[in-house]
Amino acid sequence: MRQNLLILAGTPEALALARAAQGAGLSGVVSFAGRVERLPEHPLERRVGGFGGASGLAAYLGAAGITHVIDATHPFAAQMSANAAAACRATRTPLLALTRAPWQEAPGDRWTRVADVAGAVAALRRAPARVMLAVGRTRLVEFAANPQHFYLLRFVDPARAPQPFPDYEVVVDRGPFTEAADRALMQARGVGLVVSKNSGGAGAYAKIAAARALGLPVIMIDRPPRPARAEVHDAAAALDWAAHAGADLGV
Repeated sequence: MRQNLLILAGTPEALALARAAQGAGLSGVVSFAGRVERLPEHPLERRVGGFGGASGLAAYLGAAGITHVIDATHPFAAQMSANAAAACRATRTPLLALTRAPWQEAPGDRWTRVADVAGAVAALRRAPARVMLAVGRTRLVEFAANPQHFYLLRFVDPARAPQPFPDYEVVVDRGPFTEAADRALMQARGVGLVVSKNSGGAGAYAKIAAARALGLPVIMIDRPPRPARAEVHDAAAALDWAAHAGADLGV
């Protein structure tokens, strides 16, 4: 049976997988949540938007003739991963996760680890500071509970509306970023504290390395729980799974 992949995207790893799949002669669809306007280029068919929960995704898998699902979403896209696991169980579609290892604290780091965004909000109940807030647009409103801070925000697309803070700046840029550039950005804006999700991977690590170099504290948000599933850490292993072992894993 010819493989027809559904790649749940949102990470550089997903795009690398799409390019590798096309190079291997595989067909497939790359699905984006649609939270950014400028989607990166890739060679496979593109789909943008939600599925309507696990049941909607299950219906899509059948209608589109999907043979394998590879979840390459952001490590914090917990609901999408849960929906994928449920839909694949219901339809007996093989499921694989293409993941990246979380960052680990290194010598010189000054991390305060918190379990979730609520923990990070609580940790910011302190004297005013200049904060680089790297938690994604959808979670910003929760930090409005601490309006005493200046917030430095970095978006892929320009902001269309004011942000929920009295004092902030938006920088529009797309990674991968470099330690030198992030260090210069933090110094130019007088950043004294970084708040970050533990996204893992190389593309967003620059701010963590820059904070270490500058001796800045970091509030590090741990990843949410994910469903049990088979996992690999590179595109080649994912394609090998799809070609040889997909029928036996992840269902």
